[in-house]
Amino acid sequence: MATISRKTTDFVDLDLNMFKVPLTKDVSKRTDEEAVKAAIKNLILTRPYERPFHPEIGSGIMGLLFEPMTVVTTQSLKRTITDVINNFEPRARLDRVDIIAKPDNNEYKVSIYFYLVNGQEIISITTFLKRLR
Repeated sequence: MATISRKTTDFVDLDLNMFKVPLTKDVSKRTDEEAVKAAIKNLILTRPYERPFHPEIGSGIMGLLFEPMTVVTTQSLKRTITDVINNFEPRARLDRVDIIAKPDNNEYKVSIYFYLVNGQEIISITTFLKRLR
């Protein structure tokens, strides 16, 4: 019986901190899970029209952070994050987005659960969205 070997796709992105790898003198890279996590965070925090030649990329959640902390605003944030990930991150299959409003700290706790397109394990990102003046 022959064994079938499948090569899964590796995801590689540049590390936006632009650290130099001492051995190769090259810019450091993020791979697989870490690359997709960084891309999702970057997508969420990108404003519409912020990327040159791609004005459609971005979430617009920064404007929602200045709205009153209500259930409607929380649902709008959830929908916006879901849409931006589904539309612009093809490497992730979104499972769910959980948002908890924390009015005492003027912030939202955002937890995103997704699968890599070539993986079976659920991956999570938790971040806090806070309005900055």
